[in-house]
Amino acid sequence: MTGIKSIILAGGSGTRLWPLSREMYPKQFLKFGDTSLFQETVLRCLEISNISEIFVVTNEAQKFFVIGQIMEMGYTIPPENVLIEPEGKNTLPAIFFGMREIEKKFGRSVVGVFSSDHVLDRTAMQTISSAEGLASDYLVTFGVVPSFPHTGYGYIKTSEIYGPGYRVSEFREKPDLETAKKYIQEGCLWNSGMFLLDTQLFFEEVKKHAPSVFACFENGKDINEIYACVDNISIDYGIMEKSDRVAVVKLEQKWSDLGNFAAIYDELEKDPAGNVVLGCDPLLLSSDGNLVYSKCGKIVSLIDIKDMVVVDTSDALLICPKSSSQKVKDVVTTLKDRKDERAEIGQTVYRPWGSYTVLEASAGHKIKNITVLPNHKLSLQLHYHRSEHWVVVKGMACVEVGGQQSFLRPGESTFIRAGEKHRLSNPGKVPLEIIEVQLGELVDEEDIVRFDDVYGRK
Repeated sequence: MTGIKSIILAGGSGTRLWPLSREMYPKQFLKFGDTSLFQETVLRCLEISNISEIFVVTNEAQKFFVIGQIMEMGYTIPPENVLIEPEGKNTLPAIFFGMREIEKKFGRSVVGVFSSDHVLDRTAMQTISSAEGLASDYLVTFGVVPSFPHTGYGYIKTSEIYGPGYRVSEFREKPDLETAKKYIQEGCLWNSGMFLLDTQLFFEEVKKHAPSVFACFENGKDINEIYACVDNISIDYGIMEKSDRVAVVKLEQKWSDLGNFAAIYDELEKDPAGNVVLGCDPLLLSSDGNLVYSKCGKIVSLIDIKDMVVVDTSDALLICPKSSSQKVKDVVTTLKDRKDERAEIGQTVYRPWGSYTVLEASAGHKIKNITVLPNHKLSLQLHYHRSEHWVVVKGMACVEVGGQQSFLRPGESTFIRAGEKHRLSNPGKVPLEIIEVQLGELVDEEDIVRFDDVYGRK
């Protein structure tokens, strides 16, 4: 174990993998196997840091994914290590936030900074930790040796060798195909967006090259005031492209930012026809080279198609050529412009106490399947515009309505009138499952007034 601390950036919105990922359930928490991308990032960080030395920068909506998925792995992260941004302001403020808290807790430190949604061979952490000595003199970034001319990545041009790395002569933007080929011929590296930073040197370079960011953190009374002041700026634009104290270390290991469905296709195992299938098996006839996600319960039949992405979820269907999968975020932008909530949430929504799935909905009613984890409970709340009818399907429910408490078993039910304070909890050892029927003039999440919440939500 080295003396390196870790920051994991976990506040992304996941728009490029819609509809599998949503703003309320971004790609870093998706599982394409036994573990999510976020969990794999934590495991990599444990190669160089203790769990108490790992800090996660995220947002309020995703805080409980972070805590829950770490607990799922059998670890407990100190609560003060989960840093909540009031709003996303790009990578420089997020990294500054993490670096500041690490220095407060541990003093001057060398810190690895990692995105939570990348794929990287775990052996790369040996290369990263071997650059620890370089970080006292340089802001260290890591460049991946390209395997093909990728147009979705930025590139780094190197100059002379310095220790285990190279001095950086230039950062280059995402190129077109011909320019990408030229960059590779020149020996440029993919910009991985991972860093190894000494806290003292980092703060010095931010003060020099992004003084307004430094001043906001220096003068702000709390994180809300800081983020109201600070610029929306990436670490590359803010300091890396301006500083003369930047070095890059080559990574030979396989790396991907899984930035679109084509990248997912490249990473996953193919069948003999070259198809990647997620979810339940679709019916593929004379088709090859496709990525298909199909929801269990219905057959998705595809005939004579090639090099396509087909994602079929409960509330959305995406079909596009793999080569156009970078454009998926345009769909999300259009949905947001229309104020369509399907840009942000799917039919299954995860909460710190469990999850719910919308089975049916109209302007005046909504039917949900709600699952509450053992020893968890929802907030004490009321609704002004709707009533609710709960039917227990599995487990035992503890129901509080109007200050009166009762216990319901499978097949039993209760009714909550509009305006009544109520709370649902699971005192048992197995997940509680109920069907909730909402009726009223407003049946969305805005009609919730919370009075007490064990998870600190407002």
